[in-house]
Amino acid sequence: QVQLVESGGGLVQPGGSLRLSCAASGLIFGSFTMNWYRQAPGKAREFVAVITGSGGSTNYADSVKGRFTISRDNAKNMAYLQMNSLKPEDTAVYFCNAYRASVSLWGQGTQVTVSS
Repeated sequence: QVQLVESGGGLVQPGGSLRLSCAASGLIFGSFTMNWYRQAPGKAREFVAVITGSGGSTNYADSVKGRFTISRDNAKNMAYLQMNSLKPEDTAVYFCNAYRASVSLWGQGTQVTVSS
């Protein structure tokens, strides 16, 4: 059974940090590009970060560049999103996505709330 499970969300004060994790199972993890997306209330889902299968290349949305870092551990079938200097506008449900050719897999999401 193919599955992506996010964890690590929660409530954090502005300026704080969180590390999201995405555990993958049932797929050849290293062959998939991994993405993080987020969706704030009343807004469309938006791209946050991407990392290639080998981990050799990453890219970020301008809104998170310099604050967020995407990484992966192919030996553990895990992807991560380290989020620093969090802002209230980072509040959203964060989703991991595994993509290869025409296959796109999604997790259930984890809530991140940035508030004082």
